[in-house]
Amino acid sequence: MQWWHVRVVANVANGSTLIGMLVAVVGGAHLSRGPRGLVLATSYRWGFPGATAFTIGNVIISRKDIVDLVPRQRLLLHEEKHTWQYVACLGLPMLPLYLLAAGYSWLRGGDFGVHNPFERLAGLEDGGYPLVSARERVRRPQ
Repeated sequence: MQWWHVRVVANVANGSTLIGMLVAVVGGAHLSRGPRGLVLATSYRWGFPGATAFTIGNVIISRKDIVDLVPRQRLLLHEEKHTWQYVACLGLPMLPLYLLAAGYSWLRGGDFGVHNPFERLAGLEDGGYPLVSARERVRRPQ
């Protein structure tokens, strides 16, 4: 057995993957199997959240279509790390914890990702986040 099997089972058991599939379907996304037990939900139609992709359970949801998403391996690896965070948070508590972390990051630096521990642990660059917030770039001498 490989470790990703543990993640798949844990996120199905904690309900986060079911909620992820529900959000994807209600948002008009097309579901397909991804690598390592991931579900890729592409062509998502809702405008919220504003990220290129986001994850709920083992479901990676994106506005991009499958041909645009699959080649973005760094982004997929970033989102896959979030699937492990759902395991660590025992499922759906990840959502309010993530929102609190994003709020903290916004207050501290004016950016939802730079100071967000969930995004930092998933890899800021892989997720398309800057390494330094806009406020910090303004304060730094050139």
